[in-house]
Amino acid sequence: MASITSSLQYPVHTGRLRSLYLLSPTNRISRANAHLKTPAGKLPRLAFSPLPENSFSSWTQHIRRRVPVVKAAASDADGFEISCRQVQPAKSFGEKFPFLVTGFFFFAWYFLNVIFNILNKKVYNYFPYPYFVSVIHLLVGVVYCLVSWAVGLPKRAPIDKELLTLLTPVGICHALGHVMSNVSFAAVAVSFTHTIKALEPFFNAAASQFVLGQQIPLSLWLSLAPVVIGVSMASLTELSFNWTGFISAMVSNIAFTYRSIYSKKAMTGMDSTNVYAYISIIALLVCIPPAIVLEGPKLIQTGFSDAIAKVGLVKFLSDLFWVGMFYHLYNQIATNTLERVAPLTHAVGNVLKRVFVIGFSIVVFGNKISTQTGIGTVIAIAGVAIYSLIKANMEEAKRKNDHKKA
Repeated sequence: MASITSSLQYPVHTGRLRSLYLLSPTNRISRANAHLKTPAGKLPRLAFSPLPENSFSSWTQHIRRRVPVVKAAASDADGFEISCRQVQPAKSFGEKFPFLVTGFFFFAWYFLNVIFNILNKKVYNYFPYPYFVSVIHLLVGVVYCLVSWAVGLPKRAPIDKELLTLLTPVGICHALGHVMSNVSFAAVAVSFTHTIKALEPFFNAAASQFVLGQQIPLSLWLSLAPVVIGVSMASLTELSFNWTGFISAMVSNIAFTYRSIYSKKAMTGMDSTNVYAYISIIALLVCIPPAIVLEGPKLIQTGFSDAIAKVGLVKFLSDLFWVGMFYHLYNQIATNTLERVAPLTHAVGNVLKRVFVIGFSIVVFGNKISTQTGIGTVIAIAGVAIYSLIKANMEEAKRKNDHKKA
């Protein structure tokens, strides 16, 4: 900004003078019309050229017009600041009723899981090729993930060589566990497969102690005794029992146990949706070769033609698509649901899910079970519930202690 400065360095800003007199361009104070006179021994004073007539009245009117505006602006600014402090944003439905939202997630998880298990078993009744169906499950999910990434819902998280190295064992174990579960579903009743898979906590505890070196309390081991006893009782009198279904379900338990171990080692900052997408891609690549080798020739010779002859091409393709979609959605909703709740709720939710699946499969397919099988199933589920509750309480106590130390 231009200024007029005397030899004694007294600045007079011409910009401020110009703001006082804005009637016309001819009335502006120019640098040439302003002079500083500084006689020796006297303070500097300003000398101006004569101003036009009625200039002071014009200044007064101008200032009177401007002052209320400034005051009003200041008042509005104060009022805006106060209103910003007082007005709070409206809460969303989820913030007002979080229990309803969580309840809806649980309902969606159970519903999708039950529909998947029922539709999956119906497919196997006329198309008994679990390796190929496993590939379809993963393929539909991968396509879903790729489309979601393409539209930015969610945004794809970048992956590098290090992350890929960490996630590859998880994907391999996921593929093995998924395929073996489907082999068991195709071989025996859905309820029996889920009864055998109730042993998964036992394998998790064993791996934690003997592989990871973690000390498992005696109370947890004792809570697993009813699980082992119940599964044994159910297996001895299960009408659909065969060794293929039984061994496949057990291998699935082991594979998912190691998936949990590798998942802990592969903890990253990536969100669960992207992690599951990458694991699905890896699992798909792992499942394709055995499906081609073990079932490819049979599918080409009679598999596809027999299925189409039984239900028609449209229903066959529709069933394969929807069973894959329900598989992916129930796994994704399960992940999102378990992220919203505490460990105790997580444990109860997992147990109730298995009860729902076993109960609905028996009703839908009319599977006949012996009294001993029913009692053994109830004992096994009760043991899983006790184990899950004890473990959840231990994790919650550990979390609180870590929080206090921090």
